[in-house]
Amino acid sequence: MTTIVLSAGGTGGHLFPAQALAAELRARGRKIVIMTDARGRNYNTAFPGAVIETVPSGSPSEGSRVKRILFPLEVLRGIAVALGKLLRLKPSAVVGFGGYPSLPVIAAAIIGGIPTAIHEQNAVPGRVNRLIGGRVKAIAASFPFARLAPKNSNLVLLTGNPVRPEAAALSSAAYQKPGLSGAIRLLVFGGSQGARALSEIVPAAVSALPIALKSRLEIVQQCRPEDLETVRLDYEAAGVHAELAAFFDDLPRRMANAHLVIARSGASTVSELAAIGRPAILIPYPFATDDHQTANADVLEKAGAAWRIQQSELSPQKLAALLTQVLSDPEELARRAEAAHGLGKPDAAKRLADLVDRIGRKEAA
Repeated sequence: MTTIVLSAGGTGGHLFPAQALAAELRARGRKIVIMTDARGRNYNTAFPGAVIETVPSGSPSEGSRVKRILFPLEVLRGIAVALGKLLRLKPSAVVGFGGYPSLPVIAAAIIGGIPTAIHEQNAVPGRVNRLIGGRVKAIAASFPFARLAPKNSNLVLLTGNPVRPEAAALSSAAYQKPGLSGAIRLLVFGGSQGARALSEIVPAAVSALPIALKSRLEIVQQCRPEDLETVRLDYEAAGVHAELAAFFDDLPRRMANAHLVIARSGASTVSELAAIGRPAILIPYPFATDDHQTANADVLEKAGAAWRIQQSELSPQKLAALLTQVLSDPEELARRAEAAHGLGKPDAAKRLADLVDRIGRKEAA
């Protein structure tokens, strides 16, 4: 059985596409091995049927001062461990999804002469992918690169960003624009680091809406646990029906059900918005590395699929004005939904799996 090694960092942005690719490759009869750092012990449920191998790693910006200083040595140790494991496993290809836990694995694969590809989820390549991008066989991109693109553009193939199977399954769910009366469904969510700003600004903006519009809103909002009670009280005071939770395990379904989404613009979010085809107001997380969330949001905005507002420019009054304009124009919402759907690549996992098979076959030949 052909073995494929996947390596990814620990965040959802790295894990979701790795999970989607793993599922596609397993369906093709490939054996999947996941190589990551010690957090990989928790990956058994995320990657059913895969073999989990841990490799030493670290981060130059996380942990104690001593750990940060020793980061280069830890990477070297990780490369040595990963190389030993790869020589034993003899995979036909290795695929990295970014994040520092993937660095030793991809470096070891390059040293060992194993066909290697990387997948970049964002419109700006991450630091690890930039570091090793010139030495791999192929670079799979989710979007055209806005900045810091690899020097050798021949390595780049636009595959799209593999989304969760439940999101891909909703790619044919038609957008139902809101009527002139009846409910208007609004979905609001942000990443764990950035949800507080949305929890503060969105309820205040909703409170400022005209009564005729506000009375039609049905809001679903994902909040940090410590913000739930405050947000609940804010919506109660505004007289707006809201379903709140710290986590929704069916977010793609809720996205498909929404007339409008308000969210950050991480790679998974914008990819699922495009795959499902839903209009959005995107508020990039202002502290994202290399400001990659702004670049992601710009992809949708330039295509006429979303509205992008920087958090530094955002106020409840400005958001209320935009919501009043947007929610009063069902035809514009429908146009934005169609534009978003035009960007979607629900078959991205298949495209990426085809690329992985291709580089593996080339080496075998």
